[in-house]
Amino acid sequence: MQFSRRDALRCVLGGGLLAAGAGALPLRADTLPAKAKSVIQIWMWGGPSHVDTFDPKPAAGYDYCGPFDKPIPTKTDGALINELMPLMAQQSDKYSIIRSMTHGIFAHETASYAVQTGRQPGERLVYPCAGAVVSLFKGENAPGLIPPYIVLTQPQGRFSENGFLGERYRPFATGGDPAQARFAVEGVVAQGITDKRQHDRRDLLHQLNSLGNAMQDDSLIQSLDQAEQQAYELILGDAGKVFDLAQEKDEVRDRYGRNTFGQSCLAARRLVERGVPYITINYQGWDTHRQNFQVMRQKLPQMDRGLATLLQDLSERGLLDSTIVWWSGEFGRTPKVMWEAPWNGGRNHWGDCFCALVAGGGFKGGRVVGASDARGEKVRDRPVYPVDLLGSIYRQLGIDPDGKIPNSLGLDVKVTSGGAGRLKELL
Repeated sequence: MQFSRRDALRCVLGGGLLAAGAGALPLRADTLPAKAKSVIQIWMWGGPSHVDTFDPKPAAGYDYCGPFDKPIPTKTDGALINELMPLMAQQSDKYSIIRSMTHGIFAHETASYAVQTGRQPGERLVYPCAGAVVSLFKGENAPGLIPPYIVLTQPQGRFSENGFLGERYRPFATGGDPAQARFAVEGVVAQGITDKRQHDRRDLLHQLNSLGNAMQDDSLIQSLDQAEQQAYELILGDAGKVFDLAQEKDEVRDRYGRNTFGQSCLAARRLVERGVPYITINYQGWDTHRQNFQVMRQKLPQMDRGLATLLQDLSERGLLDSTIVWWSGEFGRTPKVMWEAPWNGGRNHWGDCFCALVAGGGFKGGRVVGASDARGEKVRDRPVYPVDLLGSIYRQLGIDPDGKIPNSLGLDVKVTSGGAGRLKELL
C-alpha cells in the first residue's frame, strides 16, 4: 500500500501520522545503550545472485560463474568480489560481508517476510518488519513532519510491512523518481504544479474561508488552522526540502550516479542527516530468471557507484558511525546457470545460501563472516539466519532484541524470536 497525496495530507490534518512514529502504543523501558541512530536498508528486490556479487566462485567453472571469472581483490584480506564493482572494492574496510545467510525458502513473498521480520512464515501472527519495529521504538526521534520510516521509491509489495502494529507503522513510500529534474514525492510535490501555484491556491483558500475568518477564536478552527499550517510546511516549507536534491552540488549528484538508485542513495543520506531513523531503498530488477549476465552488466556498475559513494559520503560527513547500512535481498540465485532456452543464462531462486552486507552503526568493517561451499550451493561454515542479523541490528540501535513489543492487542510478543544468535564477530 502506498500513501496517496491526499492520504498523506489527511494524516497531517487528522492528527499527524507523518509527524509521529510512536505514541499510539505504550513504549516500555527495555532499551539498551545505542551505537546507531538510523538504518539505510538497501533492499535488493527480487534476490541478487550471491556468486555474481560478493561471493564469486571462479574455480567452480563456467557453468557456475559464467563470464565473471576474474573477481577482484578488496582492501579486506582474502575477500574477492565481482569485477564490475571496483569502487566497492576500495570501500571494503567500511563494510563486512556475510556469506552464509540461509533460511531455505525459495518463494519471494515468504522469503521477503523471513528476511525482514526474522520470523518463519505461517505463524499465527503477521509480524512487523524491521522498519516498522524501528519506527515503533525510535519514531519519537523523527524530525518534525518527516515520517520515521520512508521507502524510496516504491513500496515493496511482498507482505504487510507493519504486521500487527497497524497502519500507523506502515512505511511512507515516496513514489516519484529522484533522478528526475524534480523529485515528485507523493503527498509533498504535485506533478505539474509549481510552488507559486501552491501559494496562490492557499491564498484563494484563505479568501474563501469566510467561516474560519469569522470564528478565528474558536478552538476547533484554531486546531484546523494549525493542521493546515503543518500540511503546507511539509509541501512548501523546510520539512519538504529534504527531498529537493537540486540543493546538492552537481558534482555530488554525479558521484552517486544520475540514475534512480544513485539518487535514492543521495536522498537517503539527506534523510539520515535530518534524523530519520529508518530508510529503505527498494532497488528493483534483481529477479534475473533470464539473461542474468546481461542484467548484471547493466545494474552492477550502477550499484557499485551508488553504494560505494554512499558509504564514502557518510564516512566523510561523520555519519557512518551512527548509521547502519544493510544490503540484502530475500535470497540468492541458483549457483548453476540455466543456459537453456527460455532462460538463456538465467538464475532461479536460491534460499539455501546467500549474502548480506552490513556497515556502520558500530558494526566492524573489513571482515567476512561465514562461508559457502565451493559452488555457493550450501553454507559451509557459520550459518547466519535472518533473526541473527536483525537481532544484531536492533542491538546496535539500542532496541533490546529480547524485549517485548507493546501492542494494542495485549499479546506477549518479543522483538525477535527466542534463541536468536548475534553477529558477535562484528559487534
